[in-house]
Amino acid sequence: MLDLTKKKILVAGGNGFLGSHVVQGLRRRGVPEGNIFIPTSKEFDLRKMENCERVVKGQEILFDFAVVAGDLSRRMQIPGELFYDNLMMSVQILEAARRAGMEKVVSIGSAVEYPENAPAPLKETDLWMGEQAPVNIPYGFAKKTLLLQGQAYRAQYGFDTIHLLLTNVFGPRERVASGYLMPSLIQRVIDAKREKKTSIEVWGTGEALRDFMYVDDAVEGILLAAERYDEGEPVNLGTGFGVSIKELVVMISKIVGYTGEVRWDTTKPNGQMRRVMDIHRAEKMFGFRTKTKLEEGLKATVEWHEKNS
Repeated sequence: MLDLTKKKILVAGGNGFLGSHVVQGLRRRGVPEGNIFIPTSKEFDLRKMENCERVVKGQEILFDFAVVAGDLSRRMQIPGELFYDNLMMSVQILEAARRAGMEKVVSIGSAVEYPENAPAPLKETDLWMGEQAPVNIPYGFAKKTLLLQGQAYRAQYGFDTIHLLLTNVFGPRERVASGYLMPSLIQRVIDAKREKKTSIEVWGTGEALRDFMYVDDAVEGILLAAERYDEGEPVNLGTGFGVSIKELVVMISKIVGYTGEVRWDTTKPNGQMRRVMDIHRAEKMFGFRTKTKLEEGLKATVEWHEKNS
């Protein structure tokens, strides 16, 4: 088992939503403050190799959360930027880490790496069974390339890099500006109540199923994988439980106390209809299962949004 408390740890993207929570998790595990390095995007543009080489110097473990956010609408609007920026950051920092002789890299992937026709629940063995949904390809394939790169480096150099496929993660501190579904929905309902609106509008039919994992559980899964998992095959991190977007909106509205109508804009896309993770490999390989119930996580997240908006 890897003892993180004795390592120099680089957290790329450590100022973002998930990365910042993982930094807190490292501190709770006893990693000294001085052993955690969080480069800022202003100082280190990781699309440039020289900056990747600078940040990995003297570091032993890399958690790679560096990402240009790619929610559904942004994937439709700026697919070229999402592909280039995410690919260049990920590929170059992994190569820099290998050259620097780092001990381990934990790369953070996404459920959108799965093919559009993969059956639910999504199993790691089905990752290559077909093509990704067209809207997911620029962002998702950039992430999937990192899996291939890590496996190639493991085969040729014996380099220890693992790839985690995360479901939709939500929780406090995820800003609406990220464009992701959960903070956008929560803030829309909160605003509608405050402004006494009689209805809100939501994209799609509401029938799509998603697997939502509370951020504290995601952090625990990531850190357990870092400590205990050392193989090249990707691993899902999720709850294994699917909830429809309609059900989710009802739950959020109940917590917020909003009683208005929900209007579904069926001219807008649903995205992949069933995106629920199979969680057996994570449980078998490093003993991970989520603990936070969806409603419990939603209450904490809604409370944060109400205080910070």
